[in-house]
Amino acid sequence: MAILVTGGAGFIGSNFVLDWLAQSDEPVVNLDLLTYAGNLENLASLQADARHQFVHGSIGDRPLVQRLLAERRPRAVLNFAAESHVDRSLHGPGAFIQTNVQGTYELLEAVRGHWAALPATEQAAFRFLHVSTDEVYGSLEPGQPAFTEQHPYQPNSPYSASKAASDHLVRAWHHSYGLPVLTTNCSNNYGPYHFPEKLIPLLIVKALAGAPLPIYGDGLQVRDWLYVQDHCSAIRRVLAAGRVGEVYNVGGGNEKTNLEIVHSVCALLDELAPAQARGVRHHHSGVPLQRYAELIAFVADRPGHDRRYAIDASKIARELGWQPAHTFETGIRQTVRWYLEHPDWVAHVQSGSYRDWLRQHYGQAQEAP
Repeated sequence: MAILVTGGAGFIGSNFVLDWLAQSDEPVVNLDLLTYAGNLENLASLQADARHQFVHGSIGDRPLVQRLLAERRPRAVLNFAAESHVDRSLHGPGAFIQTNVQGTYELLEAVRGHWAALPATEQAAFRFLHVSTDEVYGSLEPGQPAFTEQHPYQPNSPYSASKAASDHLVRAWHHSYGLPVLTTNCSNNYGPYHFPEKLIPLLIVKALAGAPLPIYGDGLQVRDWLYVQDHCSAIRRVLAAGRVGEVYNVGGGNEKTNLEIVHSVCALLDELAPAQARGVRHHHSGVPLQRYAELIAFVADRPGHDRRYAIDASKIARELGWQPAHTFETGIRQTVRWYLEHPDWVAHVQSGSYRDWLRQHYGQAQEAP
């Protein structure tokens, strides 16, 4: 028995792979193209672990996926592979269409062909789990009820539109061909191994450098924040017990404005890594920094910025008994501590030297154990 994880060197995918192998001896075949946000250094602790097979490649490479399915015969495919940054999608939407739409199509077709040829008992047990986002639902006004699984899709960015398209493909492959699919739509994740273009790791990295902390518009955009380990436990639960063809919203129950997030991170850094003790200075003026909140800088809002997301996770709680184990306060403290304790990882990601790490450990090989 094994599972195939796509995008397993990215933020959520690598956390899932580490979490899976910490709790199970079932092997993981990990397919990742290693675009800028894919980082094998996240999985360094598994380098000598025979349960983890890394394969460098794309979900859009149908012959490669077909070969992996034929050789390893996984009981499930979990699709984390995606382009996922809204700002990048605004500047270069083509890559999002290619990965999230065309890539998902190619993956579904490879999996469908494999599944259709399985013996009946293996067909019945097989699952395709598609990991998606709450951004497909669009934006909520203050006071509106949180997104349920019945909320209409109203994506507002190239990123969320491409993810919405992938969700629709997954649904159609179930209804048209009988492929046993499951879909999860999660709220904003945070935690270890998060690429520092996203809000929370960006704030930590910039604050420690004395650089301005950029806040879009008035900073009152609301997001529901989910600690990544809670997301991983939800996905494991959906894979184990979710009803085929169903969608499960996964949320942390932590609606916070971006400004609240910034102040929370600054307060934790003031406590755990005081600017005066570290000799942090304002990046531009060189003046010694007293408190990290001094660095907050409001910038022009991004185009079409969704005002509020909120997840109603009552279905997964009711049907599968899942609830988050972390409050925002416990999760954000663990996250800030992780970044403070892993400065080398941050430095490598910022410099791109994790690609050198890949070459050093794996050479030009396409596969590594």
